[in-house]
Amino acid sequence: MVIDSTTGEVLNEVNADELNHPASLTKMMTLYMTFEAMQRGKITLDTSMPVSEFAAAKMPTHLGVPAGDTVTVKECVLGMVVLSANDCAAIAGEYLAGGSETAFARMMTEKAHALGMTNTTFRNASGLPDDEQVTSARDLVKLAQHLHDDFPQYYRFFSTREFLFRGRLIKGHNRLMYRYAGMDGLKTGFTSASGFNLASSAERDGHRLIGVVMGSTSGGVRDRLMATLLDNAFAHRQTDPMLVAEAGGQSARTARRLFANAGTMLAALSPIPKAEAATPMPAPAHVLHAHAAKAGSVVTAVSTERWAIQVGAFSSHAQAEEAADHAIRLSGMHGEPAILDPTKHEKHKIYRARLNGFASERQAREACGALHKKGHLCVVVPPGKGGVKLARN
Repeated sequence: MVIDSTTGEVLNEVNADELNHPASLTKMMTLYMTFEAMQRGKITLDTSMPVSEFAAAKMPTHLGVPAGDTVTVKECVLGMVVLSANDCAAIAGEYLAGGSETAFARMMTEKAHALGMTNTTFRNASGLPDDEQVTSARDLVKLAQHLHDDFPQYYRFFSTREFLFRGRLIKGHNRLMYRYAGMDGLKTGFTSASGFNLASSAERDGHRLIGVVMGSTSGGVRDRLMATLLDNAFAHRQTDPMLVAEAGGQSARTARRLFANAGTMLAALSPIPKAEAATPMPAPAHVLHAHAAKAGSVVTAVSTERWAIQVGAFSSHAQAEEAADHAIRLSGMHGEPAILDPTKHEKHKIYRARLNGFASERQAREACGALHKKGHLCVVVPPGKGGVKLARN
């Protein structure tokens, strides 16, 4: 998603409300909370914060300060921005919440909702893996906008390329910021569940854009897509959604692993071999109970061993149903969409939109390929992950 920071106009978006794990983009909210505490006079850049054993153990990226030592707020801010230091995020979170990162995560979520980030739930301060820590590109764009607008005196930290920490030179890894003219922040992020994420802000001739890319397959692919999105937005051009789909390309094996681990559609797309001319696909066997009720059918839930494709994961049933219906129209398939209701997510419900009932992996991949050609992301779901089908009596 890319917006005009001045007007708030959405210049480009593809699946901007789909849920994904934020990874280290989580630290943007930790930094927001830190800046807010400074703005209110509760802490200063020179405030010393204690390092707990819990925070010192945060891996893999960290400043490596031993438990029992202290660090300043400024050191932790730079550590989060430049190095994406997980220990710094935990240190700041514990300090601001009276010693509990869990309590800080609740504060983060409350702040996110107050800022209009309605699809976001935080479970920790760093972005380390947690199935329930989810957000969307739209929500992260809102957060980036607030960081720039609410804290102009601190926003400058996001353009820091390196800093000296106790005799060590700490260098940043936001490579795109170092080569894209006008870019002055914000944050990179990666976990195996999230893919490669990036939130960026760039200004040219007094005109500022904010963009977010989530779920890319590599840092290079992510950076190239972001540069293209910003270039096109500065030039008042739309970006081909196919480029976005390709940037989210993942192997079928990886996509299935991510699905199994995270339980959501992670803005990932299986690479699809070129499909031949469109052929009729079998009607998905798994249909919505609501649709079946409308048709006067008697519904019985039974297990299925057929393949499926997932076309999105959303925070509301209505969004999921709309996405599934849209996928049906785009692909030209006949039949009803399928919505899987939330499972283990307690506070943040995830509704998965799927098309079920494919007899083979090839059929599922061809269906996904048809959607791919139209710029719609999807994930091939193997048997056993496809939910239930409905038997009519």
